[in-house]
Amino acid sequence: MKYAITLLRTLVFQRKAQTLSMSSAVHENVKNYYGSRLETSDDLQTNAACVMSSRPVAKSACEALKQVHPDVCKRYFGCGLVIPEKLEGCTVLDLGSGSGRDCFVISKLVGESGQVIGLDMTDEMILASQKYVQYHQEKFGYSKPNTVFLKGYMEKLSDAGIQTNSLDVVVSNCVICLCPDKRTVISEAYKVLKEGGELYYSDMYASKVVPDSFKEDPVLWGEGMAGALYWRDLIALMKDIGFSAPHMVAGSHIVVHNPELQRKTDDVKYASGTYRIFKLPQNSIKSKALVTYKGTVPDSADCFEFDASHSFKTNVPVEVDAEMAAILKNTRFSTDFNITMLDTPDPNQSETPQRSEKECCDIPSCVEEAAPLPQSLTCRISYPCCLTSQPRSKALTAPLPSCPSKELIEAIHDQVMTPVCLAWLRIDNQLS
Repeated sequence: MKYAITLLRTLVFQRKAQTLSMSSAVHENVKNYYGSRLETSDDLQTNAACVMSSRPVAKSACEALKQVHPDVCKRYFGCGLVIPEKLEGCTVLDLGSGSGRDCFVISKLVGESGQVIGLDMTDEMILASQKYVQYHQEKFGYSKPNTVFLKGYMEKLSDAGIQTNSLDVVVSNCVICLCPDKRTVISEAYKVLKEGGELYYSDMYASKVVPDSFKEDPVLWGEGMAGALYWRDLIALMKDIGFSAPHMVAGSHIVVHNPELQRKTDDVKYASGTYRIFKLPQNSIKSKALVTYKGTVPDSADCFEFDASHSFKTNVPVEVDAEMAAILKNTRFSTDFNITMLDTPDPNQSETPQRSEKECCDIPSCVEEAAPLPQSLTCRISYPCCLTSQPRSKALTAPLPSCPSKELIEAIHDQVMTPVCLAWLRIDNQLS
């Protein structure tokens, strides 16, 4: 027995050592890639840094971006959009801040009373961004800087002096895909956020679990392709750590320009996705609610586009599920809505046994033949427990017929699928 325990401890220690060794190697490669090899966004081998967002940028964010120094924008390596709404007075952390472009945009939006912290592990990027702090302070008319750049690792935020439960918002722009230990990065973000805080980030996602061989290629790591998360794994990861379900804001297909990288990645396809995820109280709301948007979020007087699936028109009551009710009630958006709790409990919040992924996803092959829809769509309609996402289906609770017609599947696609499911379907379509 003692031998077995000793052996187990040895194996755990070896696994930790291997993970640390891999993390160190990846960190050094990424430092070199972004610190020395890449001079401008044109040097990237994909279009990740110039992906057009499927969601319009807010007017205030556009105006702020115009005021950012051109040299800062020149070395922008992000993907997607990481400027959430209603940032006035917030304390915001940017994970992997790079040249500081997003930090300086947010610096304008949080105002002089807010604070922005940029974290990067690359000396060259820290020095480059610090160089323009005073420029933007004067450009924005602030009496003192509200932005600071720190050297550190996303996996060890406390080492960089970032306190637990101290932040309103954490943002990140196509950087988590460069980290081998994503669970630790997300856990650290959860730890430093206040209750009701938000993780709002863009990242690269893969159409399948990337092969281990990718992780031995320094260019694939530097481009984010070796470390891109298989998109279906995101929901389970966030839920395990304690966050709300991810809400998709925008998604775009990523094109690989380099023929050599096309050959290496073979049939693996990539997309950028922007998500907003919240740290909610442990005992959140368990029932549905009727919510009415007041029209008070900046740049959203007539309609607040919360994500790709939730749009709230001013003074128009909308019924929402329990988790959305909890988000609107417990975050910085609480003053922007009138919220009336309904007596009906949300069945999707009940503690029901989860089916295994295999059990959930055994569907007839004729489903795929009936219409060109991804397996995730039909699977989730049949079994709402699938992949721990617990999507909401209002009209269909039983499994699909053995051979559903194309018309039935199209009707399900258009009418039955809930906003969460449709948001995930968008990413699936980007990767198909």
